[in-house]
Order: sequence, then C-alpha cells, then structure tokens
Amino acid sequence: MNILVFQHLAVEHPGTLRDLWAAAGHRLTTVELDAGAPIPPLDGFDLMVAMGGPQDLWQKDELPWMRAALAAIRAWVADLGRPYLGICLGHQLLAEALGGRVGPMAAPEVGLCEVRRSAAGAADPIFGALPERLQTFQWHGAEITTLPEGAVVLAENAACGAQAIRWGRHAWGMQFHIEITETTVADWQEIPAYAESLRRALGEARAAGLAAEVAPHLDAFRATATRMNAALARAMAG
Repeated sequence: MNILVFQHLAVEHPGTLRDLWAAAGHRLTTVELDAGAPIPPLDGFDLMVAMGGPQDLWQKDELPWMRAALAAIRAWVADLGRPYLGICLGHQLLAEALGGRVGPMAAPEVGLCEVRRSAAGAADPIFGALPERLQTFQWHGAEITTLPEGAVVLAENAACGAQAIRWGRHAWGMQFHIEITETTVADWQEIPAYAESLRRALGEARAAGLAAEVAPHLDAFRATATRMNAALARAMAG
C-alpha cells in the first residue's frame, strides 16, 4: 500500500503501526503539517492516516495548515470514498471535516483508561476484532461533542462519549493511542501543552511516574495495534 500520514508534531508519529507497515512492505509518505510541509496530490495513495498533536480544532483560523488538512480529509473520505484512520487529533479532524464539532473537556483524560465497545463496535470490521473492554492509553483535553451525520460510536467511556467512531464504511477515528512505544511518554512529557495536561489530570507525583505505570502494558498495546492493523487490512481488501 501507499500510505499518506499527516503528522502535527514530530514525536507524535505512527510508532508501532509504522513498524507493522514497514514489515509488510508498505510505502509511507509523511507530511509534517505543523512544519509547513505541503499536502501532496491525493492520487496514488491507498490509505490516509492522521496522527495526534497538541493543537485544538478551535485554533483552525490561526493555523492555515489545519484548514488545509480538514479540506483534504473531507475530499479523501467524502468525495473519493477512500479509507481513513485518525488517532487523537486525527480522530477529531475526521469529525470536523465531515460536519461534526469538537470542544474542550471538563478535565483532560491522560494515562491508562478503559473503554467499552458499543453494539455498533461489536459489529464493526475493526472493533469487532477487539475485546468488549479495552485498556487504552490516553492524552487529550478535547473531545467530539457533536457527531457528523452518518457517524456511529464504536467505543466510549465515562470521560468521553466518542472514544472511537466510524463514518460510512471506510473511515475510522479513535481518541486513544494504539501506537505508543517505549519512548512515547518521555517524548510527550517534553511538550509544554502535554506536560500541563498531564499535571492537571494526574497531579505532580503520578505524572512523574507515568512511564513506569505504562511500561507493563506496552506488550498489550502492541498486540492491540497488531490486531487492529490486520483488521483494517482485511476491511480494505473486502
């Protein structure tokens, strides 16, 4: 496959998914939008993937690249009908690109959090391959507040009602991070906006120990990423 990846922060990359794609022989074109990289013509790509970032959707008038990303996602998903996967900010971009809305949460959701699969999730080609209750890694202070028309919720929890969505039959978004690696927590703690949300959510003491708290779950997260990637490949092939 030819995969187009939108990044909004250099350290927020596809992680374990990138490793899986490389092992499968897929070709990645990464566009670092926050650094001013232009979006290439969409012809020739098989999958669009949008990663997370510290930016928020209500900054779209201040960030010209975000407007361009929204237009490209809308064209890719709604006009061309091509497969899409969004993670965290990429999940929120999908919603707004298709007419939904994103807003701030009452409190950030950071660290280890369980999500529950919905009935629609149980029937979904990707989320149907996962357990009904799934341990996830989160780091966000915004959430989808209004679903776009045609979207269904695939997973949820008390903190966030749209932990994962699907639009149509070919576009998926998830608020949580399946892609994290051994260095993710340390890398993200260096980002001021992330460090602040971490302290707000967990307090100073627990924030300092987050990497150690997450480490025992990395193998399970990698297994989830592997299962979801395989299910996505099957859905695209079918």
